[in-house]
Amino acid sequence: MRKYLPKNTEELLHLYERYLSPLALISGFVIDNFILFKRVDAWTSHLLLFFYLALSATGIALLNLIQTGRIRHAFWLKAAPFLPVVAQFSFGGLFSAYVILYSRSAAFAISWIFVVILAALLLGNERFTRFYSRFTFQVGILFTALFSFLIFYVPVILVRIDAGIFLLSGALAIVLMAIFIRGLYFLMPQHVLAHRTQIARNIAAIFVIFNVLYFTNAIPPLPLSLKEAGVYHKIEKVGDKYLLEAEPSRWYEAYLRYNTKIHKAPGESVFVYSAVFAPTRFSTTILHEWEYYDEKTEHWVRSATFGFPITGGRDGGYRGFTLKESVEEGKWRVNVKTGDGKIIGRISFTVVEVPEPVPTIELTG
Repeated sequence: MRKYLPKNTEELLHLYERYLSPLALISGFVIDNFILFKRVDAWTSHLLLFFYLALSATGIALLNLIQTGRIRHAFWLKAAPFLPVVAQFSFGGLFSAYVILYSRSAAFAISWIFVVILAALLLGNERFTRFYSRFTFQVGILFTALFSFLIFYVPVILVRIDAGIFLLSGALAIVLMAIFIRGLYFLMPQHVLAHRTQIARNIAAIFVIFNVLYFTNAIPPLPLSLKEAGVYHKIEKVGDKYLLEAEPSRWYEAYLRYNTKIHKAPGESVFVYSAVFAPTRFSTTILHEWEYYDEKTEHWVRSATFGFPITGGRDGGYRGFTLKESVEEGKWRVNVKTGDGKIIGRISFTVVEVPEPVPTIELTG
């Protein structure tokens, strides 16, 4: 039995990285997805993310204080090899949560870049152990994690979402990082001065990348997320329910928002339904932007835009629908957007003209 036990700290860390770290990643992601991060506005989710951020910042401070000789206590010297693992654990928890939360809000045709970046940071985190000993890398990853958190936390607190709130989130991230670095400078001035130029460049580059991604619609508009959407032959609100008339489909097609076919008889309208989650006390306007694909120009052309107000707090999302009477045969899509034009989701479908109405089934939304 003894031969299977780690003989020293180095072997223990190797065992962690090789066997325990991938298992921790998978189990942690499952727990986060199904238990801890069900709602972006839940105080328990915020508390856990605050803990991960505080643990990351504390681990960075301690590791650098030990490396610069500012801390010489025997306990902390023995703990030093584990501090990069602590940082790895906390950043792994943060990026696991971000992948879950942002992917729920992402319209993947537009926002896949940002979600893929977060997923790469999560997966790459398992091989970043040696980089966590580098001061500039630590600060850059911390700023990325902090900015990613504030992008959706500030809108939840201020119950608003627009470009101004995003810019406020970025400014707050820079201020908090400046306070953190100033605190480190007070404790180890020479170490911070030696890396300040590279730190400033890293933070500036990350800040610019975030802004480019946001203003090109690549960052999903958390805390809003599309819970459900689809195209139907008829929608009617009865009491607290929406009655949806849909064509019969295979079980897996209920999970697809792309390449849906709807068979339209003469005189029929096409209805699009969406349920958008928003935090409690959150009020905003949702737009349905109807577009058709022009085969001649090979471009999507906007046909109409309809808007309606929503109020947050409902787990299943605030429900609403729009309809269009004159819908020609061909490819169509409806962008579900915020009032300032950020895309929350997209429903794509193909209209096929038929001489008679097709059979439908009734669903509830």
